[in-house]
Parts: sequence; structure tokens; C-alpha cells
Amino acid sequence: MDILIDSDTFFVFDLDDTLFKEIEYLKSAYQSIALKVSASDHTDLYEQMFLRYKRRENVFKWLNDEYGIHGIELPWLLKEYREHIPSISMADDTAKFLEQVREHKIPTGLITDGRSITQRNKLRALGMEDYFRDIIISEEFGSEKPDERNYLFFENKYPGKDFYFFGDNTGKDFIVPHKLGWKTVCIKDDGNHIHPQKENPIPAPAFMISSFKEIVLQTS
Repeated sequence: MDILIDSDTFFVFDLDDTLFKEIEYLKSAYQSIALKVSASDHTDLYEQMFLRYKRRENVFKWLNDEYGIHGIELPWLLKEYREHIPSISMADDTAKFLEQVREHKIPTGLITDGRSITQRNKLRALGMEDYFRDIIISEEFGSEKPDERNYLFFENKYPGKDFYFFGDNTGKDFIVPHKLGWKTVCIKDDGNHIHPQKENPIPAPAFMISSFKEIVLQTS
């Protein structure tokens, strides 16, 4: 996929399952919880937790039933999951693409749903706190995708720009960008995305790619 860039090009990204695999955050959180719940056999506990997740079981209910007598209850589990400092990273091709974007001086923004502390911790772990000109996090902003306000923020602040939106969630990511005339690029689910993609989404993203290495930036 070739993208012809000029001084009006502006890239806006989703975060989870677009710039990194959200499943890695889940694994990181499970590992952190397992270590605090049972330091002596945390590896085995983590494996049990992840196995139950893959079976679509309620992992936290199971933990509460097994360890609740020791104070391991749902509020604590949720807090640990949402507020732990994650061990996560971007794929090499994603990191290389973002470096190219920086080298070309293409302005960027981020629109992501979630709690402020959770999403900010992810950005810190990825080393991306200062990468974007503007970061829209739903809890901080007061609305989440597909609310138009999250996208219109960029339209209003940067009028006349040629916007590209990169996301993965075919249920909500591309509705407003399509309506606004943005160019939309979807990262295909490789089988590890938290939210499965619809087969025939409406509206459909303009482009489907397996990874960012498929994008070639060309100057006009």
C-alpha cells in the first residue's frame, strides 16, 4: 500500500491491537496478578489463568473463589489489572513505520478508549508519551468511539488536513472517519486480537493490511 504524503498529511492511530497486541497487556496483567497472589508458584498460576481465559471462563471469578479467603477479591483484581505497569512492546515493523512517520515529520494523533491510568501506562511502557501531538483517551475526553467528537477534535484543531485513520475494530473504529471522508486503514486480525473483526463491516475500511510493513510512504 502506497501513501502519497505532503504537508497536509495527518495520521491518527488507534492504540490497542493497532500499535501493539492487546493480548500482551492481558498477559502482563495476569503475570503481575499471579506473582502477587502466589509468589511461590506464580508461573503455574499464570498458566492456569491464561488457559481459563482461552476457554472464555471468568478468570477473576475463579481467582476470587480460590483465593478470596486471603483477600483476593474482585475489586482488588480489577484494580491490579487496570493499574499495573505493563511489560509490552510494539512489533518491529510497527516501530519502524512510526520512525519513518517521524522522519517525514508527519503530524500524528491518537484516539483510544479506556481508562486514563491504563492507557497512559501503556503509552509509557511503549515509549510513546511524547510521540503524538494530541492524545484522546475516552475517560479523559468524556466520550468514546464511535462518538464524532473524538474525531472532530482533530478536524477542528487541524483544518484542511488530509487525515488517515489506522485502527482494527471494525465495529466502531471506522464509522466516523468514513463519514468525515478520512482514509481508513485496518490492521487485520491475525487470530490474536481481543475483539474479533466482522467479515463484512459497514462501513468497510478503505484498506486492509496485515502489518505496517506493507505501507510505503512516498513524497509528492
